[in-house]
Amino acid sequence: MSIAALLVFITVLIHYEAMRLTSALLPRLRIRPRLRILVVIFGIFLAHSISAWLFAIVYHFLSGHFGLGEFGGDAPKQIYDFVYFSAVTYTSLGFGDVYPLQYLRLIAGVEALTGLVMIGWSASFTYLMMERFWSDHGRHKGGK
Repeated sequence: MSIAALLVFITVLIHYEAMRLTSALLPRLRIRPRLRILVVIFGIFLAHSISAWLFAIVYHFLSGHFGLGEFGGDAPKQIYDFVYFSAVTYTSLGFGDVYPLQYLRLIAGVEALTGLVMIGWSASFTYLMMERFWSDHGRHKGGK
C-alpha cells in the first residue's frame, strides 16, 4: 500500500508541475492563440506519459526483481510490455490480455483510479486555459 501511495503522490506532483509550468509559460509565448492550446495539450500528454512510464517501471521491478507479483495472460517480458499494460490500466481501458496477480493487483487498481483523476484534472485545466486565452483569437492579426 505504501508503494501505491508513493506512486500517487509522485504522479500528482508530476501533473501539478506540468500544469504550473505550462500556465506560467503560456502568457510569455509569442505564438498564435491556436498554438497555445497545443502547448497545453502536449504538456499534459507528456505528464500522462511520464506517469504511465513511472508505473511501468515499478511493475517491472516489483515483478522481476522483488518477486512481489507477476502477470497472467500475455505476461510482459520487456519494458515496453510493462508500458503497454500501464497505459491500458492508466486510461482504464483494460483490454484484459495482460492482468496482474498478487500484490500488483492493488497497484493496478490504484493506477486506474489515479489515471482517471489525472485525466479529469487535465480536462479541467485545458478548459481553464482555453477560457483564459480564447479572447486572444479576435485580437491576433489574421484572425487565426
